[in-house]
Amino acid sequence: MRGEFLDLAGHRLYYYAAGTRGAGEPVLFLHGFPTSSYLWNDVVRFMPAGFRLIVLDQLGYGRSDRPGSASVTVAAHAQRALAVLDALQVPEVCLVGHDLGGAVAQWLAVHAPRRVTRMALVNSVGLDAWPRWRTRAARALLGVARRLPAPLLAGEAYASLLRGFADRDEGRHALDHFLRPFAQNDGRDALLAHLAAQRPDETATLPLASVRAPTAVVHGASDPFVPLALSRRLQSVIPGATLEVVANGAHFLPLDAPDRVATAVAGLLTR
Repeated sequence: MRGEFLDLAGHRLYYYAAGTRGAGEPVLFLHGFPTSSYLWNDVVRFMPAGFRLIVLDQLGYGRSDRPGSASVTVAAHAQRALAVLDALQVPEVCLVGHDLGGAVAQWLAVHAPRRVTRMALVNSVGLDAWPRWRTRAARALLGVARRLPAPLLAGEAYASLLRGFADRDEGRHALDHFLRPFAQNDGRDALLAHLAAQRPDETATLPLASVRAPTAVVHGASDPFVPLALSRRLQSVIPGATLEVVANGAHFLPLDAPDRVATAVAGLLTR
């Protein structure tokens, strides 16, 4: 693996690459809220040889810049993903998106279909159903959170998110990694911006019936945030989509069962 920064429209975005450059179908991994490229580390290790793998920290997450005044909506993240592909000279790609990253993948499959060869949605948000605790937290916190110490705000998110892991010890380790950038003042502002951008209306009107990219939907059965019913709806709306339910997985499935996620993506790449 090698990590690099790209300077795009005044912001630095971090990504790392694995696999074989220039051989095999490129795959772009898109994490969700409030994670980072670290989410995919074990999935990448289980991926078969012969594919160029690109793993991105979206703006405001991980090692990428804080957003400042830049938009962090689904559409804005999607347009930055296209800019990343352009900078790396990748004309088309298989998208693998978790949570919010799945919504970004759906936006791209609808609005930039020629750039999307296939799509895997892993415990993805979508349609009119986003995790209720986030939208409630956004409404409750945005008026007062700027007066809260950044570590306290990150700690509140930590307590809620831990329920999303099948293995709580793994969850504690991962959340320490994911939330560290938000435990500083500029990180607090980034976290609030991400919460404010939790907008189901962005995906509620996406015409997913128009998607022609072969699609695999994968869902951890014990997800307390995104119900299995939503993944079933995504499967039913996207033509030809398949659904795999992982019994021993929760919301953060790429960490709970990275081998199962990698196998699902590898299978998609042969369709």
